[in-house]
Amino acid sequence: MTSLDTVDIRVVGLGVQYPENRISPDDLDDLIDRHYPDSKTLKKLSIINRSTKINSRPAILQTADEILNRKSPPSIAELDKVFLSEGVKLSVTACQQALKNWGGDAVEITHMVSVTCTNTANPGYDHYVAEELGLSHYVERTLLHGVGCSGGILAMRTACTQALAATAVGRKARVLVLACELCSLFGRSELESAYQERKTSVGVCLFSDCASACIISNGIGEGEKGRRFHSAERQSTLRVRGWHGESIKHSSEDLGFHADPCGWKFVLSPRVPGIAAKAIRPAYQSLVAAIPSIHTLAGGLPSTKDFNWAVHPGGSSILAGVQDALDLRVQDMAASWHVYLENGNSSSATILSVLNQLWQKSSQDSPLSTEPECKARVVMAP
Repeated sequence: MTSLDTVDIRVVGLGVQYPENRISPDDLDDLIDRHYPDSKTLKKLSIINRSTKINSRPAILQTADEILNRKSPPSIAELDKVFLSEGVKLSVTACQQALKNWGGDAVEITHMVSVTCTNTANPGYDHYVAEELGLSHYVERTLLHGVGCSGGILAMRTACTQALAATAVGRKARVLVLACELCSLFGRSELESAYQERKTSVGVCLFSDCASACIISNGIGEGEKGRRFHSAERQSTLRVRGWHGESIKHSSEDLGFHADPCGWKFVLSPRVPGIAAKAIRPAYQSLVAAIPSIHTLAGGLPSTKDFNWAVHPGGSSILAGVQDALDLRVQDMAASWHVYLENGNSSSATILSVLNQLWQKSSQDSPLSTEPECKARVVMAP
């Protein structure tokens, strides 16, 4: 557990970019019908596809695109090329939005922390994004992998740690955090497994594509060009007050993303909603206990309803389970539900999209306020 009550680390800019193309439940059913005869597994998958409650999912590729309509699914090498082309473009746009939202310049970025689980290129995709943005050659880059849906929060945590290290030696830190996932690239491979191996993977019904970014600042030198943390020219900032993370025992087989000649294969067991619901309250209590200022904001021991929640929308069952476990109302998790229903689950890139929803709402309510009077924010990725 880490508390930042004595240090001023803030999220000062956010950007989110989804692809223009969208996949509806009908689109996925059409893709199945084009390539596979009737099977019990695919019929079950079609039922799941229509029960997720997701309106449509943003995707780089359309279900009619040639690469998804061959006799066999595309290879991992072909999908790598798509990611390094389209994923980089999406990432650059998200980063440019975050920079504009902040009001600073790309050359002022001192660190870059990126994450993805849908590409393993070397150099990593962050290298090409940094070049396109015109970042300094001296930017300290870190690329995280192997962390799945929690990657967005882990990237933010890593960025905050770097900002703290810079503060300790009196140096400024402007950390660009980037998450990009193109989950839709592996849809055809998932359908192939469902037909050939009779394995039902709900990932093909839940996941979508997105790039999201934020900028984290330690405030040192923030006034060099007349900018401050609070500026009428841009939205409010979000102060990072602490974090808490833990691994749940005996859960490594319940979530996974494994390499395959045709991309990657999702693993998402039916146990996950229950695991998340059981773990969330103890994690929340540990976090709150470690941050005295939260008690001050709430005027005493805080209730879960004293917070605006940004929960990673892994699925409707996960959101509903967390909501019940924390005795929350729908409005307390409105941002998470909105992102899920409108865009699905974009793995590590999703949590910044949820946070952006809260950011925009608080800015509309109180443009120059860093925190609503009676509300703080809790960001969690079960």
